[in-house]
Amino acid sequence: MSDLATQLYLISPLETGGDFPARLERALVAGKGVVTAFQFRVKELDQHEAAELAEPLQAICAAHEVAFIVNDDVALAKRLGADGVHLGQGDGDPREAREELGHEAQIGVTCHASRHLAMEAGEAGADYVAFGAFFESTTKDKGDAERPTTKLIEFWAKLFEIPMVAIGGITPDNCAPLVEAGADFIAVSGSVWNGDEVTAIEAFAKKLA
Repeated sequence: MSDLATQLYLISPLETGGDFPARLERALVAGKGVVTAFQFRVKELDQHEAAELAEPLQAICAAHEVAFIVNDDVALAKRLGADGVHLGQGDGDPREAREELGHEAQIGVTCHASRHLAMEAGEAGADYVAFGAFFESTTKDKGDAERPTTKLIEFWAKLFEIPMVAIGGITPDNCAPLVEAGADFIAVSGSVWNGDEVTAIEAFAKKLA
């Protein structure tokens, strides 16, 4: 376990074949004590193809004691025996996911900028809630949704024990206000995978120290 108040939650790029397992390995070595979870996020693949891509990544996460979370797909999470699943607002009910995956699974829910959605997720048994996008992001589609602010983080941290993840366009240069506001985790993708992953992880680690 890390003593850091805020930890990193890595989200995969959509392309996780090729040399990505080696990149993930390097990132987790660099992020020892900083990276707590990794979300496997792919689109438009059948379950068999997704499982083939996921399995080596899941093994790497297990070797580094990093939680392996599947994005959106409860059935794939169950097939893999993943540590948990992350649900968007249209991806199912946390209660049903709990029935499928068991009491030990980590279930997260996207809540955009809504206190109401977050409280509903908590009541439904979510293990964490995610707010975002905080900044412009190519991974987290903001659409027409309201952008959350650090006041939402402060509100949640003060009143609720359920951990909160901040997501969306977060970089080493803009993460400090989210950390100071009390985010339990900051979820990052492009800021790590669009360049050298080791350099990026080390830059985040300095901001979280």
